[in-house]
Amino acid sequence: MNSEKIKKITASSLKWLFICVLIGFLSGSASAFLLAALEWAAQYRGQHNWVIWLLPIGGLLIGLGYHYYGKEVVKGNNLLLEEYENPQKTIPLKMAPLVLIGTIITHLFGGSVGREGTAVQMGGAIADQFTGLFKLDNSDRKTLIILGISAGFASVFGTPLAGALFALEVLYFSKISYKSIILSFLVAFIAYYTVELWEVKHTHYAIPIVPSFTLTLLLWIIPISVLFGLAAMLFSRSTHYWGSLFSKTIPYPPLRPFVGGIIFASAMYFIGTTKYLGLGVPIIVESFSNPSEYYDFLLKILFTGFTLGAGFKGGEVTPLFFIGATLGSALSIFVPLPIALLAGMGFVAVFSGATHTPVACTIMGMELFGMESGLFIGIACFIAYLASGSVGIYHSQIIKGAKYHLYQKFKRRKLDNF
Repeated sequence: MNSEKIKKITASSLKWLFICVLIGFLSGSASAFLLAALEWAAQYRGQHNWVIWLLPIGGLLIGLGYHYYGKEVVKGNNLLLEEYENPQKTIPLKMAPLVLIGTIITHLFGGSVGREGTAVQMGGAIADQFTGLFKLDNSDRKTLIILGISAGFASVFGTPLAGALFALEVLYFSKISYKSIILSFLVAFIAYYTVELWEVKHTHYAIPIVPSFTLTLLLWIIPISVLFGLAAMLFSRSTHYWGSLFSKTIPYPPLRPFVGGIIFASAMYFIGTTKYLGLGVPIIVESFSNPSEYYDFLLKILFTGFTLGAGFKGGEVTPLFFIGATLGSALSIFVPLPIALLAGMGFVAVFSGATHTPVACTIMGMELFGMESGLFIGIACFIAYLASGSVGIYHSQIIKGAKYHLYQKFKRRKLDNF
């Protein structure tokens, strides 16, 4: 290898190291601010329950903001996936403040949403700005989008390995370079440690008892994992259904979250509980030690799908954690597995089914709950992934692989029989 080539490789490596540090620090800092802001919003709402009646006003403000200033970024995570698959133009930086403000407003007034979508969109928008700054081509721009997704996910959940893998797996059936794989892990750890630097804490979960794996337990794990997959399918279809319904019935977009806010606040008043508002982290934590109500996961599916479909901003992943953990916890009444293990399996398995990312979810489970539960979690994630159908939470995600071919074969068989 001549000296000129060595110089080029060194210069390129230093450039990408610098880019990773910038994206990791900026995305991690944005996630740290988001986490702190959502913690404040949850505490304020808990002390002033009346603010839920302001949800329609908050929804109107979000709707107006996106309608007049953010039409080109309203697709959110789907825009990142589309720009990766078919690069057109740099994602506007305004995606980051718009989704951040919209998410804080939604949480402050009680909307049932998560935070992953916000962190990923902020990370993606921040990362893509380096396209012009460093005069990168479309191939390198794809790497930037992966880095933004990785940094956002890793920093908001405190799971760097899962964050890096999620960014790669959610785009798995598009072309991904080896360079992107290495840099995805690097930026994930930089973003993760940036949140640590800001001294913002993540929620900790524990599975204290993990039994020895046996064939008898496997016969229990398979059907409950299918249930986790069906819950993921129901969540994805519910979110798409409400979005389609609001689009068809209310032509003026800013009015959709306004009307949705009125209906949601009224529903919360009549059912007389606040457990389905916001992230629902206290309910998730409780599900690891006390059996949840059998209907908790269904109501969270309903309220989160409705909130997101109406046009409020946030993410889907923490609600998916809620759905899976409470479903697993409720099953502990008759399934001979420890309650914390069932809650943990559901926690990541429903997420796996809804995002088609079983590898990342398995790693996330081990990062959050410990290596001891890895076999149980891995089986649950892969079965839920296979059982969750071909529709996920991201419209623009390319679904291929084993599940894709399985469903294509099933469709062909149905047509042949018909």
